Amino acid sequence: MSSQRYSPEFKDEAVRQIIERGYSVAEVSERLGVSSHSLYKWVKAVKPDKTEEHAAELVEAKSEVLRLRAQLRRTEEERDILKKAARYFARESE
Repeated sequence: MSSQRYSPEFKDEAVRQIIERGYSVAEVSERLGVSSHSLYKWVKAVKPDKTEEHAAELVEAKSEVLRLRAQLRRTEEERDILKKAARYFARESE
């Protein structure tokens, strides 16, 4: 088993080819002579964690739910006021 060390610049360029340029891991692995396992590890280290993305989406969804609930409450209050006004003016016209 080889314990060859690669420079950070080499790793960055390899990962950039996969992420930004769209090359497959197999292509880059073959071209650069690096194991695909190592490339997957390097890519995983660079990509943001999915749990952080998921947490951000949950926070955004929760804030939207709260906003929509407040809007619904306000709309229901307006509806109730209009119903009372309609009843009041219906009695007045009799």
